[in-house]
Amino acid sequence: MKVDELIAKTKESLEAKKVYTEPYEKDGITVIAAATLSGGAGGGTGRDEKNQEGEGGGFGITAKPTGAYVISDGKVRWVPAVDVNRLVATAGVVAVAALVVALRLAKAKAHLQ
Repeated sequence: MKVDELIAKTKESLEAKKVYTEPYEKDGITVIAAATLSGGAGGGTGRDEKNQEGEGGGFGITAKPTGAYVISDGKVRWVPAVDVNRLVATAGVVAVAALVVALRLAKAKAHLQ
């Protein structure tokens, strides 16, 4: 892929319409889901030992659900998405940290006696 093609594709992928879904309506309630996009790109040109020129690049994008706008009875409210994996990972880190602190405190207490 040529570098200018890479830039064009990256711009196309990061448009606002990629962040929000088309409104979904049922029973008088409209839902518009939203996501957070993040990504990166890189590219370059160079010559080899035979003086042949080449160029290339690549890009990647990730999307995570952020939440949804819910419209009902003429009122709009934001409903955040819950990332269960992140909650479990955070709870695990907190539990390990608490265990390490408890062990150090027990060791210090035993050392003082």
